[in-house]
Amino acid sequence: MSSESSLTIASGHLRAEFWPGAGLLCVSLRYRGRELLRRIDDLEAAKQRGSTAGIPLLYPWANRLGSLHYDAAGRHVQLDPASPILHFDEHGLPMHGVAWGRLQWTVLDRKEDSVLARLDWNGPELLPVFPFPHSVEIAAKAAPESLSLHIAVFANGGSPVPISFGFHPYFGIPDLPRNDWRIKMPAMRRLSLDSRGIPTGAEQSFRAVDELLGERSYDDGFALVDEQPSFRLSGGPTSITIRFLEGFSYTQVFAPSGRDLMAIEPMTARTNALVSGEGLRILESGGQFRASYRITVETGTGNEHANQNEHL
Repeated sequence: MSSESSLTIASGHLRAEFWPGAGLLCVSLRYRGRELLRRIDDLEAAKQRGSTAGIPLLYPWANRLGSLHYDAAGRHVQLDPASPILHFDEHGLPMHGVAWGRLQWTVLDRKEDSVLARLDWNGPELLPVFPFPHSVEIAAKAAPESLSLHIAVFANGGSPVPISFGFHPYFGIPDLPRNDWRIKMPAMRRLSLDSRGIPTGAEQSFRAVDELLGERSYDDGFALVDEQPSFRLSGGPTSITIRFLEGFSYTQVFAPSGRDLMAIEPMTARTNALVSGEGLRILESGGQFRASYRITVETGTGNEHANQNEHL
């Protein structure tokens, strides 16, 4: 897939591949050889552009900021629009924190079905962007029916740490047209966005849905209502469920019309929280913050489920 050094964890027929040297990006999630991830056709190009692909961690903020400067945890930060480690949207707004390809993770422990890796946030390249020294650990665990991702932030650098990160998993149903995919989402609060995709502060109720995706498009931010909400993308014999287990209070749902992908993005804060301060959590020095979510896949139809109870 690439010249990047990679590692694979597996359980049963489930296999997940990661790039520790490039953001710990999950570049493949397969069951019985069928790929469930999207935007992985040209990972080298995505790395060079700083664009998202597969399952990236968006760090230290998810989605976009509405300004090139922010004030958080007692620090004023001015971002450089020419920074080589940041990615900017069409409006020139900083998007998804530091580009995943610039984050080098250290593998602390690896087993056949799991990996634990650490990122130390320090040094002259990272601190001007987010001047809060700390460490981050991700534990990925494969099971015959699921992949779980657990992240822990340790405020061990003598500084408080704003919590504003998220993940951006891109999924698709193998061998089935987008129009035949079905999406199930819980009741939430939809965030009103301005023309740049920045929350205005207003919210509206959003009813639970269970419907064909068809030609519908989404690029919407939501405040979560349930403590452990789950979302399902399904079609034919395959369904993919994303359940937020802890630490995530918001999500962005992204399904551009005419493209065979859908992203359900776990987020610890709403878009632009570093700038607005709205709902931003601050981890005090010496503290820990934990968040996790699980991706579960079911395969088989009708009698196969009844007779074999076959699950991924």
